[in-house]
Amino acid sequence: MGHAMSVSTDLPTLCFSPEDHAQAAQAALPEDVWAYVNGGAAAGLTAQFNVQAWQAWGLVPRVLQDLSQGHTRTSLIGRECPWPVLIAPMAALGWVHAQGELGMALAAAAQGCGMVVSNQTNTPMHEVARGLFTETQRGPLCWQLQLSRASASKQLELAHEASLSGYEAVVLTLDAPVQGVRDAERRARIRTPRPPLAHPGPNSSSTSTNGLCQGLAANAPRWSEVHDFLRHCPLPVWLKGIAHADDALQALDQGANGVIVSNHGGRVLDTQVPTAYRLEVLTPTVRRHHPQASIWVDGGIRRGTDVFKALALGANAVLVGRLALCALAHSGALGVAQALRQLRDEFEATLTLCGCATLADIRPVHLERSWR
Repeated sequence: MGHAMSVSTDLPTLCFSPEDHAQAAQAALPEDVWAYVNGGAAAGLTAQFNVQAWQAWGLVPRVLQDLSQGHTRTSLIGRECPWPVLIAPMAALGWVHAQGELGMALAAAAQGCGMVVSNQTNTPMHEVARGLFTETQRGPLCWQLQLSRASASKQLELAHEASLSGYEAVVLTLDAPVQGVRDAERRARIRTPRPPLAHPGPNSSSTSTNGLCQGLAANAPRWSEVHDFLRHCPLPVWLKGIAHADDALQALDQGANGVIVSNHGGRVLDTQVPTAYRLEVLTPTVRRHHPQASIWVDGGIRRGTDVFKALALGANAVLVGRLALCALAHSGALGVAQALRQLRDEFEATLTLCGCATLADIRPVHLERSWR
């Protein structure tokens, strides 16, 4: 039986674009919560660049193609999915809307998306999983962890708990051993509340004030911890926060099931290169050594054309964060369902108008760089 949740029957705020969802979220949230939802590291340049970078490619359609057997189905983690989109891991969703992680998960499942549930969750992992047991058309359900030298054994325990709860993979976040410094959050004088049900994060056990970042940097994970985790984790593992091709190769060589090209949505290190550009450079190198590697990407995905371009650049799937978070903020699960339906409609229209019947037809030749 699925987990029952009270979802408002009120109509969601009617939005027609990503900008509409952002404006509705800002209107619905207190200033400090909006600073958390919309903020990026430092001046927020990478958060902006992530969105802009997808527009550096123009589309080059093919015409008069046979589209009669067209579809957007794909296989992710052994599950046939309606389309290649997952919700990115985001902390403290209950701070943004009362329906929290469960509302996000139910909306994602209803629209055929997967979801990566953050370990900094307001909702116990088993409750999210139980709410999706009867949904057969959803994408994969993943549990996100942050590894540290001090908490490696605890993270493995959580991975086993996730496996028993019905999760199908672990997403191991590597690029945030410390939090980024965010101007907007400092102006709003906020500290993101730690969810009461959250599991210990990578910074929780350090008591030293010596060294970088008051001693926190000393607890940052290294490849040895990742190697041990991969050897003992009961679930497939995707490593998230990969920006360099050498790191992607090392991850796959050590047994990771896939990598996620990500800069944490621009929330950790400002002026980092946008993920769209890194995907372009990284993918050919990875494919030469690991032709069947699973490569996902996040950062700035707002439109269906962005999803198409990510696949043309070699990604197998994309993760959506801020768009879904804004939609949750203004209208809960109904808002998320609206935003994801719009994204899927745009993606299917892009596929059709570019002359691609299936995802396998999407190629780099459908893109042209620096066309403006």
